[in-house]
Amino acid sequence: MIKNKITSLVVIGLILGAGLWLYGNIDDDVMTTKTDSQTTKTVKQAKTDSQTTKAVKQAKSLSQQYQYKEAKSVLSGHKGTTVDHLKKSINKQQSKLVTWDDPTKISHLFYHSLIVDPGKAFSSKQAQGYKDYMATIDEFMPMLNQLYDNGYVLINFKDIISIDKQGKVTFKPVKLPEGKKPLIISQDDVNYYEYMKNSGFADKLVVNKQGDVKNQYTNNGQKKIGDYDMVPIIDTFIKKHPDFSYGGSKGVIAETGYNGVLGYRSSKSQYGDTKKTHREAKKATKVANAMKKEGWQFASHSWGHINMTTASVDDIKKDTALWQKEVQPIVGKTPVLIFPFGADIGSFTNYTNDNAKYTYLKSSGFSIFDNVDASQTSWGQLTNDYYRNARINVDGIRLHETMTGENTVLNDFFNTKDFYHRDK
Repeated sequence: MIKNKITSLVVIGLILGAGLWLYGNIDDDVMTTKTDSQTTKTVKQAKTDSQTTKAVKQAKSLSQQYQYKEAKSVLSGHKGTTVDHLKKSINKQQSKLVTWDDPTKISHLFYHSLIVDPGKAFSSKQAQGYKDYMATIDEFMPMLNQLYDNGYVLINFKDIISIDKQGKVTFKPVKLPEGKKPLIISQDDVNYYEYMKNSGFADKLVVNKQGDVKNQYTNNGQKKIGDYDMVPIIDTFIKKHPDFSYGGSKGVIAETGYNGVLGYRSSKSQYGDTKKTHREAKKATKVANAMKKEGWQFASHSWGHINMTTASVDDIKKDTALWQKEVQPIVGKTPVLIFPFGADIGSFTNYTNDNAKYTYLKSSGFSIFDNVDASQTSWGQLTNDYYRNARINVDGIRLHETMTGENTVLNDFFNTKDFYHRDK
C-alpha cells in the first residue's frame, strides 16, 4: 500500500515537472517571438529612417539648384517633421519664382583658353593675340565670384531649348527665385592647339584618379594636375556654391578638330590613321564623357575654325563632314554651332530656306546658332526651326574697352576695375 502511494507520488511529481518544463519552454518561445518581432520592427524602422535621411539630403541638393518639382518627388512617400519642414520650405520658394520665358533675354558670355602664366603668354611670339583675345585665371576668378554675387545662375542650351525628331524647336522657360538671372558661359577652342605649347596655357584636360576633370599644365618641364582652365575652375566653384548652377548645368564647350580634341592629337586627317591617334581619341572620349556627366554641353566650332560668312557652301560641307568624322565620335552629337570669329551665315533678320548655308547646316543637325554681339547684354531669335543666341566676348579687347568706357556692356555682369590691371 505504501509502495503504491510512493509510486503515485513519483508519477505525480514527474507530471508536474513535465508541466512546469513545458510551461517554461512555451514562455521562452513567446518571449523569443516577441523579441524577434521587435528586432524586425527596429531593423525596418532603421532602414526607413536611413532612406528618409537620404531622400532629405537629395531633395535639399535638388532644391539648391532650383529643381523644386524633382525635390518634392524625391520626398514623396516619406514622413516626419524634417520632411514636412522641407516640403513647406520648397513650396514657399516655388511660390515666389520668376519665369524667364523670353528667348531674347538669355545672356551669354564667352571666353577663350585662360592664361595660367601671363609672363610667358605676353612675352611669346603670339603675345598680342593672347593680350587681345584671352583672359587670365587671375582675372577670371574675381569675375566668377562677382557673377555669383550678382545673382547669375549657369544654364546651358539643354535647359531652354527642346528639339523634337522633326527638328521643331521649342523654348523652355526657366524659373528662378527673384534676383536670380540665367546665364550661359561658353569657351571657344578648348583644343589646346600646338601653337600654345610652352606659352603659359594648360596642355590638355584629363580625368584624375578621383574621376574629376582637371587640367595638365607643364611648367619648366614639370607636369602638374589641377584647375588651370575654365572647366575645372567652374566645377570646383560649383562644388562650393551649388546654387550657381541650374540643375547641375555648367557651360558650353566649342570644339574644332584640326589639332585634335581637348588637347589630344586625335585628328587622323592631320596626324595619320595610327595606333597613336586611336589612343588619343580614346583618351579624349573618356574626358568628354566625364564632362557631359558633370553638366557640360559640347558645340561645334567647325573642324578647321573657318569663317562661315566668307566660306562657300562646298567649303562648309567639307568642313562639317570632317567635324562629324573626327570630333563628333568623341564629344557626341550636338545641335549647337558656335560660329568661329562670330561670323554668322546671315544678317540679324531671320534665316530663310533661300539661305543655302543655313539649309545645309540645319539638315546636318544644327538648330542652335551662336554669333557675337557686344552691343547689348542679350540677344536671341527664335523660330520653329532654330534658335539664335548672341555671345559677348570677355577678352583683353572687351575688358580694355570697359575700362575706358568705350563699351560698357560688361558692367551688368561684374566690375572690371576690381581686377583688370593690364593698362597700369
